[in-house]
Amino acid sequence: MTTSSSRLVIAGLSGDSGKTIASLGILTALRQRGLEVAVFKKGPDYIDPAWLSLAAGTACRSLDTYMVEPEVVVQRFMTHAEKADISLIEGNRGLFDGKDVSGTHSTAQLAKLLRAPVVLVVDVAKSTRTIAAVVKGCVDFDPELEIAGVILNRVANERHLKLVSDSIGRHCGVPVVGAIPKLGGDSALIPGRHLGLVTPSEHRGGAELEPRLREIAERFLDLESIIEIAGSAGSLSCAVAGSPCRSPARAKIGYFKDSVFTFYYPENLEALEASGAELAPVSSLSDPSLPEVDALYIGGGFPETHAEQLVRNRAMMRAVKEAAAEGLPIYAECGGLIYLARSLRCKDVVYPMAGLFPIDLAMYQRPVGHGYTSLEVDARNPFYPVGTSLRGHEFHYSGPVARLEGVESCMRVGSGVGVGDSRDGLIRFNTLACYTHVHADGVESWASAMVSRAADHAVRRGKREAASGGTNGWFQSEAI
Repeated sequence: MTTSSSRLVIAGLSGDSGKTIASLGILTALRQRGLEVAVFKKGPDYIDPAWLSLAAGTACRSLDTYMVEPEVVVQRFMTHAEKADISLIEGNRGLFDGKDVSGTHSTAQLAKLLRAPVVLVVDVAKSTRTIAAVVKGCVDFDPELEIAGVILNRVANERHLKLVSDSIGRHCGVPVVGAIPKLGGDSALIPGRHLGLVTPSEHRGGAELEPRLREIAERFLDLESIIEIAGSAGSLSCAVAGSPCRSPARAKIGYFKDSVFTFYYPENLEALEASGAELAPVSSLSDPSLPEVDALYIGGGFPETHAEQLVRNRAMMRAVKEAAAEGLPIYAECGGLIYLARSLRCKDVVYPMAGLFPIDLAMYQRPVGHGYTSLEVDARNPFYPVGTSLRGHEFHYSGPVARLEGVESCMRVGSGVGVGDSRDGLIRFNTLACYTHVHADGVESWASAMVSRAADHAVRRGKREAASGGTNGWFQSEAI
């Protein structure tokens, strides 16, 4: 399988360099020109991909060589890039920042893996000729990486632009393909908070955002040169990926989908469907009870910013807790774990949560866990065989207010934080909740196990209804 599709990576020197606004502007302008775009985000992320999806008009795919094997990353990229006129991959953090001093899993490594040219977004505030030294350093740092253009961000005025551009032109041999003036940073268009930008579902300025992004791109970016850079990408090959065969629907799996819970990789939901799940969206805010489902998936999100609204819908919390006690398979990640805890303290206010797990959590000023994780499953649970090794990621400001007592866990943390004490993966009944997020392409057994447990539950429930009795699932239930 080989492709020569147009593609480029938008990278930065660090986080908050302006690459997201540049990427959103480029995507908006490309669509205005009638081009079909495919969009990707390097690394584990949910919020930036949500904005990129909005601008591209199609789902943004995450590309991560830590959670997913590199050959699978290439296959997934090619599958979606082949359907588009041009593909844009937004990097994360600094261009060469990886998991170690070799830059493993960095944006640069991904660009080389995909044989994609790089356009580097550089914040030039309060600097001129030094920017050329920085760009020159990036160009020379890895000769195998193709840095094909530079976008200057936070340019003060015409004189500033000329000094920086002329310096780059003289010393770097890389064209300047854009110069964005000071806009107050990404937050001038999209507000930020403790995990990054707000999510699109919570942003109230959506109607004004698209024309402003288009204006930024048309006025301050050399779109023709950017398109030309993307078209210069060489051929990319990989082994032919097997076409996923969608199984007939075997079970209905509900998942929280609202302004609170938005952190789901598209591949995770698609993997569930391919494994035989019919997905049913559920609102944790407005639905008074669970629909008739055979399992529940609660992803990550921002329960801490919606705590009052969640508490007002105590009926849903009770329904989830009761369903769990009756054996409903539930898989919860990060925000889902918070939802299933006993309480959450935000500043001086304590909010009661669903109370399935007897743990109390609190929000802290700094991240409790942030980065890649590695886990080993070391205890019986509904979804993973004992001995399974998992790779994922976590980003949470919440954590237990005291050491865990009276709750079982099934995962030993090799790297990362989890729920503390080198543990993650709380288990009770058929419920597993962890701070770690996994990607279905990296844990191929996850979706099939989820659907299998759901189908088993559906059969058991049918037998119970027929016999008016029976067991309550993987673990015996207990009174709430």
